[in-house]
Amino acid sequence: MRHLLLASSSRYRQQLLSRLQLPFDSCAPDIDETRLPGENAERLVRRLAEHKARALAERYPNHLIIGSDQVAVLGQEILGKPHTFERAKRQLQLASGSSVSFLTGVALLDSGSNRIQVDCVPFTVHFRKLDEAQIERYLKIEQPFDCAGSFKAEGLGICLFRTTEGEDVTSLVGLPLIRLVDMLLNEGVELP
Repeated sequence: MRHLLLASSSRYRQQLLSRLQLPFDSCAPDIDETRLPGENAERLVRRLAEHKARALAERYPNHLIIGSDQVAVLGQEILGKPHTFERAKRQLQLASGSSVSFLTGVALLDSGSNRIQVDCVPFTVHFRKLDEAQIERYLKIEQPFDCAGSFKAEGLGICLFRTTEGEDVTSLVGLPLIRLVDMLLNEGVELP
């Protein structure tokens, strides 16, 4: 079996990928994640997922390299990682009673042949109406400041949701495993 490499230092993506019970290494790509002028959210995550995988291709020849990137979209606004309590609070206030679309780009690069598969997997979260006290309690407990949209769906963040819709709930956490499995099967990787 070819070596599998996750082009990410995200512990969330590492935890998700480990669910496939395949051996893999991970390495953070050093790329510029700045949005290009006029670039919409889907093109952004597709480009960044591919760029992350390609950034490690020279260092890891003959590997299957997985790149992924995610953004949250509320109306026309792209929400990134908040990094601070105040920004997270503002994101959740905006999301309260609204729907937020999460777009997760995923790429699988065969660095030996330079063959690449790239896709974008959408997932929508419909938020409950949240008051300031609920938002502050949640943020103090979970501190999701490194998560697009300011919540952790795999944790207490689920309490913020009214409903969700999408084909792959793992895309919400940052690595769409169902689509990734399709890509791995296309490359001849044996999975149960």
